[in-house]
Amino acid sequence: MWGIGPKIKHASALIAASFLIGAMAVPAAYEKPSDDSPITLKTHCPPSFQLTEDNSCQFVNMYMMYQSLKNVGTGGLRKGIPAARDGFTPQEIDLGRYLFFDPALSKDGSMSCATCHDPDMGFADGRARSVGVTGEEVTRSAPTLWNSSFLTKYFWDGRAATFEEQMLGPLYADNEMGNTREHLIETLSAIPEYKRLFKEVYDSDGISLDQIYSSLAAFESSLISLNSRYDQYAHGYQDALSKKEIAGLNVFRSFVARCAECHTPPLFTNQQVAVIGTPEPAGMPRDIGAQALDGDKTLRGGFKVPTLRNIVKTAPYMHSGRFETLREAIEFYNKGRGHAVGKDEELVIHWHIHEPDLTNEELDLVVTFLGTLTDENFKPETPKRVPSGLPLAPASANDL
Repeated sequence: MWGIGPKIKHASALIAASFLIGAMAVPAAYEKPSDDSPITLKTHCPPSFQLTEDNSCQFVNMYMMYQSLKNVGTGGLRKGIPAARDGFTPQEIDLGRYLFFDPALSKDGSMSCATCHDPDMGFADGRARSVGVTGEEVTRSAPTLWNSSFLTKYFWDGRAATFEEQMLGPLYADNEMGNTREHLIETLSAIPEYKRLFKEVYDSDGISLDQIYSSLAAFESSLISLNSRYDQYAHGYQDALSKKEIAGLNVFRSFVARCAECHTPPLFTNQQVAVIGTPEPAGMPRDIGAQALDGDKTLRGGFKVPTLRNIVKTAPYMHSGRFETLREAIEFYNKGRGHAVGKDEELVIHWHIHEPDLTNEELDLVVTFLGTLTDENFKPETPKRVPSGLPLAPASANDL
């Protein structure tokens, strides 16, 4: 159906039919895990992927049957989906999973990628702005990683084009994970279990930065969330949504609310940068966003349109966590174009932002509909232990 042909030899991942009808030194905290059994990497693909004869994981989903990638507007629900990044081996994906949860990737062994991208919090961290190794808040919130495999822009300002380019930011920023390239290699190379696992995956005697980046990208590419009740409805199962949820979908897709023109199904983002004029938290200056990339004044205060997938799990909202609830975020749009922009500021507000003047009932219906985008069926397993022997450091450790 999708041109896969006889290459597929393992189909257990067929998406449940997709339809479901301090000091820079090697951390002294490394110790041999209490469980002496060696870590075994998985030989099967994550859900949403099928194993090919050449031991690579290929993305498969019902949205691949639909050809249209045009703006949804008020059109049909069955939309095509961009190409996913796939082709990694199961072992490389699983090695990336261990790296993702291992605090050994940070400067002092105090935090992992999962600290700011916790699977139990929609791969965000429940904070308005994340906290790094210095204990201080950074300037922006942690975006979800769900469905990042389809994206062409990363970070709130869209400054990275690939997983590998994106991960250089948090890994080496002083106020995030605080590491250096040299220290990262030194740390992982001193851990026997990582040396064995990297040898298994890459058939090399040492550990390289490219291998680290590739395995993390492999894991992040496997985080697929396309099996929500909305998806079941879009694929033809009419009873997947209640009458209120369908009414909320209709408001969301209407030419009055115009939500779907930027939050375009099925990813619920058009991947564009938009200036919407969100107010900054009290006491914080205007974050110029995408303007910082090349000085384009029309992009002052511009940020990437975020996905709405699993949105109820990732409060607070906006690039700075300005709004605590979904209702607050939707009300912001309803209050009219540029209403929160100061008199002394000049922002070129995106043309889709206008004054929909939705009723309270319609606002509530949109909130109700957004709840149908939750899908954590294929949430990856958190390792019971990681090769470094360090304790796991999820976002819940951040005094939430």
